[in-house]
Amino acid sequence: MADPPTLSFAAADDVQRAIAAWHARLADERRAAVHTLSNYSRDLAAFFVFLQDHLGGRASLADLAALKPADFRGFLAKRAAKGLKPASNARALSTLRGFFRHLAREGLGSNPHIAALRGPKIPRSLPKALNADDARLVLDEAEKIDALPWIAARDRAVLTLLYGAGLRIDEALGLPRKAAPLGEMLRILGKGKKARDVPILAACRDAVEAYTKLCPHRLGPNDALFVGVRGRRLKAGIVQKRLRDLRVQLGLPEKTTPHALRHSFATHLLGAGADLRAIQELLGHASLSTTQRYTDVDAQRLLDVYAAAHPRARP
Repeated sequence: MADPPTLSFAAADDVQRAIAAWHARLADERRAAVHTLSNYSRDLAAFFVFLQDHLGGRASLADLAALKPADFRGFLAKRAAKGLKPASNARALSTLRGFFRHLAREGLGSNPHIAALRGPKIPRSLPKALNADDARLVLDEAEKIDALPWIAARDRAVLTLLYGAGLRIDEALGLPRKAAPLGEMLRILGKGKKARDVPILAACRDAVEAYTKLCPHRLGPNDALFVGVRGRRLKAGIVQKRLRDLRVQLGLPEKTTPHALRHSFATHLLGAGADLRAIQELLGHASLSTTQRYTDVDAQRLLDVYAAAHPRARP
């Protein structure tokens, strides 16, 4: 797994070593995604910049153990004053809690206040799913946006797995070359190293096969299945840019993102009568409450249809 971007932490040497050890544990033992590690790094960097100004110097492990609730609240308040959303502040607080748990577990110090601190309220948001026609349009047009046939086939294969199998983008890009040719089931190692078996549609198998036949790079069984022009593991940013280009070209809504294809997978299954527990297993959600958000999406779709069609719904 690639390392997260190197950031400068305004912290004492003992804290810097603790951060490096925590990152290594997250990457090696918990297989945290690169994107997740990058977010953690940015959250910690912001926290220690705040502490440097707040305490008048680079914070040490002893300083961290002595922090009071007001210190943590001051950090969150300063972020809120800058316009950062509650969800961003909640994630930053979660990052700090994880780091302080690591310190306590390693015997490097503890602070009971961080665990007791209440996070900001996050407005419940609905998953942003595409309608079935737009999802099909994305897949049909994906292979037309690049002049190189193998890259066009690659993009279509990746996007087809997101929509056809409900994979997260890191899960799709983390597949090894030996996973292809795909069978009827695919073992996915998701968040927290939790494994799940996902059924693979013929359309997904065909898209991946078309890509592997055209890919010019000689890849070993443990190399990445999806690669860039130099034969290295494809980066999520490339897929995101491809979809942005498609969105503009096809006039699709701004919610057209790689993760929206995963949301579309779940929403369309639910709309067709799939069991909520089954969708939970397919998505790899640890909690059913996470999956239940899709019932709100389906209910909203029905309300939209009602508002558009019923004579008494019009002003």
